[in-house]
Amino acid sequence: MNRNFRNTLLLGLGLSFGFSACQELDLPPTDRPTDATFWQQPADAANVLATAYENLYNSEYFFFNEVLSDNAYNKSDVNGSNARNIAEGAYGTNQQRITNEWGYHYSGIRKCNQLLANINKIPNLEGGLKARYQAEARALRAYQYFQLLTWYGDVPLITDEISVTAAADVVRTPRAEVLDFVLKELDAAAADLPLNTAYAAEDRGRFTKGAALAVKARVLLYESRWADVVAVTEQIMNNQAGAYSLFSSYAGIFSPNNEGNSEVMLDLQYLFPSRTHSEQRFFIPRTEGKLICAIAPTQELVNSYVMANGKAITEAGSGYNEATPYVGRDPRFAATLVYDGYRWQRPDGSSILIRTLPGTGDNSVDRADASPTGYYVAKYFDPTADANLNSGLNLILVRYADVLLMHAEAKNELGQLGAADWDRTIGALRRRAGFTDPAALAFPGGDKASLQTIVRRERRSELAMEGLRIFDLRRWRTAQTALNGYAHGIKAGDPNVDNGYLRVDQRTFDPAKHYLWPVPQRERDINPKLSQNPGW
Repeated sequence: MNRNFRNTLLLGLGLSFGFSACQELDLPPTDRPTDATFWQQPADAANVLATAYENLYNSEYFFFNEVLSDNAYNKSDVNGSNARNIAEGAYGTNQQRITNEWGYHYSGIRKCNQLLANINKIPNLEGGLKARYQAEARALRAYQYFQLLTWYGDVPLITDEISVTAAADVVRTPRAEVLDFVLKELDAAAADLPLNTAYAAEDRGRFTKGAALAVKARVLLYESRWADVVAVTEQIMNNQAGAYSLFSSYAGIFSPNNEGNSEVMLDLQYLFPSRTHSEQRFFIPRTEGKLICAIAPTQELVNSYVMANGKAITEAGSGYNEATPYVGRDPRFAATLVYDGYRWQRPDGSSILIRTLPGTGDNSVDRADASPTGYYVAKYFDPTADANLNSGLNLILVRYADVLLMHAEAKNELGQLGAADWDRTIGALRRRAGFTDPAALAFPGGDKASLQTIVRRERRSELAMEGLRIFDLRRWRTAQTALNGYAHGIKAGDPNVDNGYLRVDQRTFDPAKHYLWPVPQRERDINPKLSQNPGW
């Protein structure tokens, strides 16, 4: 599936570095393509566009974003580009993840700018295909700028090819101007992009009209522009932007057998063995991954899952029993997380009972390199990966379930969430997940504040371990509550401390500075005109 497009992507991986590196030279080299010799054939545009897709997002960021939030803890202070330091608030302007992500996104922007600046030079590129390539590049570039403005605030807005000398002289563009650019670019791209139903199978993975609009809805969501969110989600939910629906099985969404299913709106393309990711070795049980568990789900995440009757575990009548904490929970819990007593299915068809309590074996919390919280991750485990756990499983950046969640949240913030909208959003998600209790499926009623708690908790459960929680905490401005204090593991500690739940890490989040990452010092050393964010 998606083999032709993914092979094209692979052909272009190193290309942009070859011809961009020589733009400052007086004489064109003869051993690699240049602007003078490159933009001649339609395949040239396809290959450069492929390099831009390669820079769409990074598997390390995708998975390790969870440890930046209250969903997971990183036992290693190295893996994940020192993500643990960010979670603990112990980082500065030279922190690896912060420095690398800035450069990563600008590398993707540069590739899009190269395509848009040069595509008209190709003499025999069919007009419809050229328009589509341009729309894809604009959507990709908008996505990159969305990531940058979300993390850093004001960032240089560069929309054309510039030299190294010019790049060292740019200034930061006000965030509002970058945001306006992103929204306009997504609108322009959506107007020229095909519906998902118009793409051939070999082109799956490319930006579609629906994907561009879904990203736009997410941008608007992060800006709390609720009415605008609803306007976009309504288009998608009413099939005006393509054909999307909830996949029948929650766990099945993330299976290699179901890549490109009806729920996928935008994903990162991989193809074993040429283009793979290997982060699953950091979050599956120690006996299966055989490396340090660097992405360990927290007790806080576990506690957020409701019971099968829809009630929170702290709510009267929930039926929660601390002696059997994993019984009768939201069906998505066992599809996402691995806990003490979980039956793990191995790729060869055999299974192993996972025990995480102290003294119970190689996966227990008291074993070196095992999960310090007593939990592992089942979601995104790829049983078809090789012996080194290199996986070709696509990673989903936007799925239709998120559109439903965005719609429900926006409706509630507008004071308009009622039974009908509940039924087509959260009700639909719960039915697909496997809830059967009428109490869990019915609209709970209540005021805006009580519904907000339910909607936000639903978002956490549905999207857990998909790299989005940290963005929600930041946009809700609740990070200073969720990310200050201890992250916890299973109930295996001192009963007189935190009710016996293990303290695994102490977090710090300073709202005066941590809602924006610093501009990397490396960039400011190159270009002193780049200003710095407050507190850094």
